[in-house]
Amino acid sequence: MATIALSAPPHSTRRAGDVDNRATYLSFALAYVFGHGAAALSKGPDPLVSLPGWLPMTLLGIGLAVGTVYATVAALRAQRGAESSDILSGKLLGISWASAFAALFLAITGITSLLDRSDLQTVLWPTGAGLIVGLLYLGEGAARRNVLHYCLGTWLALVSTGALLLGNPGLFWVLTLGGGGGYAVATVLERRRLATHH
Repeated sequence: MATIALSAPPHSTRRAGDVDNRATYLSFALAYVFGHGAAALSKGPDPLVSLPGWLPMTLLGIGLAVGTVYATVAALRAQRGAESSDILSGKLLGISWASAFAALFLAITGITSLLDRSDLQTVLWPTGAGLIVGLLYLGEGAARRNVLHYCLGTWLALVSTGALLLGNPGLFWVLTLGGGGGYAVATVLERRRLATHH
């Protein structure tokens, strides 16, 4: 009687639905460094350089837009071959971004209107957006069992809200170095995380 030996498939601990965040993290790191960095250099009572007021927000917006595209592409790739419950979780996490930023818009608009202080938007938007992104990363990290994503979310939430204590332009320095630095470190650590999941 002949026996057939079947080789076991190579062992992989990478889960369906796992996302490669390197391009997203790097794009957001550059957005923080150039966008918030330009604001840190050009804002406050004694700015270091004179830049057009639109430039910091434009640099930040471009970087965040590129990062968002990368995040969306990675999330769509992760859904291939995933179970229906994982696909539903991914869709709900995606929708939560729109809900969270709509709520942030209403909160900032309400606060600045109530206090009649439209100038507060320049402080509340960058710090509020960092808080929202951090909290969303916490949820995504927990749902996807991605400890690095979860830790980055914790860092961004704390750095963004802590920056409010420093006023202008100090908060932009904190966002540049703390937020941009956090994304840069996460980019390096993401390579290691993915290597252990293959």
